[in-house]
Amino acid sequence: MVVLKGAAPSGERNFYARDETLKKILGEGLPKDFFRYAQRELHSFGKLAAGDIDERARHTDREGAPKLEKYNRLGEDISHVWVNEGYKKTVDETYRTGIVGYVHKEIPELGRKGNYLYSFAQGYLLSQAEPGFYCPVTLTMATAYLLDHYADGHLKKQFLPHVCATGDMELFEGATFLTERQGGSDVGANVVQALETDEGFRLYGEKYFASNAGMAGVAMVLARRQGAPEGSKGLTLFAVPWTVDGELNGIKIRRLKDKLGVRAVPSGEVEFDGAQAFVVGNPENGLKYMMEALNLSRICNAVASIGIMKRALDEAAEYAGRRNAFGQKLTRFPMVQDSLMKLRAKQEFETAAIFDLIGLYDRVTSGSATTEEQVLSRLLIAILKKESAEQAIHFSHEAIEMHGGNGYIEDFVTPRLLRDAQVLTVWEGTANILGLELIRLVNKFAAHEVFIEHVNGRLSQLQASAGVEWLKGKVQELHEELMAFAGFDAALQSFEAKGLMKNMAQLFENVIALEWAERQGGIYAPLAVVFTELSWGTRAFGEDMTSVKHFNEVMEQ
Repeated sequence: MVVLKGAAPSGERNFYARDETLKKILGEGLPKDFFRYAQRELHSFGKLAAGDIDERARHTDREGAPKLEKYNRLGEDISHVWVNEGYKKTVDETYRTGIVGYVHKEIPELGRKGNYLYSFAQGYLLSQAEPGFYCPVTLTMATAYLLDHYADGHLKKQFLPHVCATGDMELFEGATFLTERQGGSDVGANVVQALETDEGFRLYGEKYFASNAGMAGVAMVLARRQGAPEGSKGLTLFAVPWTVDGELNGIKIRRLKDKLGVRAVPSGEVEFDGAQAFVVGNPENGLKYMMEALNLSRICNAVASIGIMKRALDEAAEYAGRRNAFGQKLTRFPMVQDSLMKLRAKQEFETAAIFDLIGLYDRVTSGSATTEEQVLSRLLIAILKKESAEQAIHFSHEAIEMHGGNGYIEDFVTPRLLRDAQVLTVWEGTANILGLELIRLVNKFAAHEVFIEHVNGRLSQLQASAGVEWLKGKVQELHEELMAFAGFDAALQSFEAKGLMKNMAQLFENVIALEWAERQGGIYAPLAVVFTELSWGTRAFGEDMTSVKHFNEVMEQ
């Protein structure tokens, strides 16, 4: 029986134990003592995620979704969000791992801070079981980032230790409230007001899509001070505690959203009626700060996407390896072998590409990146967020199809994967919004030239081969398209942006594939060939079936 790595029966599963690619990524990216620590901790968390957290996620999705308890028995508005006990246990166990906290404080055993590489490895494992809960984790990561980078000493001392709690004190989950009903992605249209009083600022207005409502100890909120200019430049960032002295801080939840998927996270309509709020950083830089947090959240979104991709692939491979049809296992049929190998190639190299970006992001957030690397980081975040979110939906669809009718039945995880994946193309920026980000980066920072220089530099480090020379030709083609794109008018740029982003993502991932084939060898060499065929359609009709030829070699590893 052919079973993909990590695709053991549910009782034996451990999302980390058999993931050799993730181990190689961490082994190359972490200091030796940190890697030993990570190996042990991720092995434990991988087992927890594949076992108890996965079972709780199923219960939350089917029967235990959050509920709004609007009033108490006296008719008072308490805006309390009920969550089931299993969800609470997942919250406690996950934050204790330091998935948020150890980015900002020392890991006691190591005597040094962690980093985003380790945090996102944890998020990747968590998302294979519960991408819904990874949303609150993401919001807490963004809240910690904003407090750590921009809050003054007093405000940081008040909130950051709680946001970064690892079982050592009361946990404050975080939230970032941007969306208003009249604005949506047009954040500059926001109208929530911040009125200054003798006792500080008070917020008035509503946020229309506020995730982690009722669960957050502190929310990061954009609001407009009196006299501030219209548009995005007039927005200030505020830290808003959910409660003050045990009572609601002038905050009410009108209702919770009835969402297609990610039902674990309570998303609601939140009203501010005199909520106490504290200015974070320079009052005139509110949107700038929030966009920094948004970029972090976009990486989280991409990590959730590859988590869903991995789980979908594992489920498809396991089922195909067990299912008999027409007298033999599904994995004996060339069509099935081709499908699984193409998924495997895309999943492996998209994962490697996103963790390559995460290594760059660690340098950016530590202040050690060059100006060009900062631009490259923003560009890669946009194109890989878009690509991975779309692939998460595709992988979920393919997993359902591999299961046939069973894939559509809620007894299996596949329907939930598809429902949870669908939001990833929407959260943190749709494809259209990300296309506008590409345009901005090209027009303002010549990001297309930075990108081409980067991929050419990496290709030049590889040994000469037919594959490398062929890809250099694709780089030249894309370079010409990008140079033309930079000269287009606004309408034509917006029309072409999304197609270009697809090609840029495939090109970057193809460079990663060739690097892994040369550096690691083994299964990555045939997978790189399959990836190239999949991405660019290089296989001619009737030619050698590369995916089928190497199926047993790759899928039995």
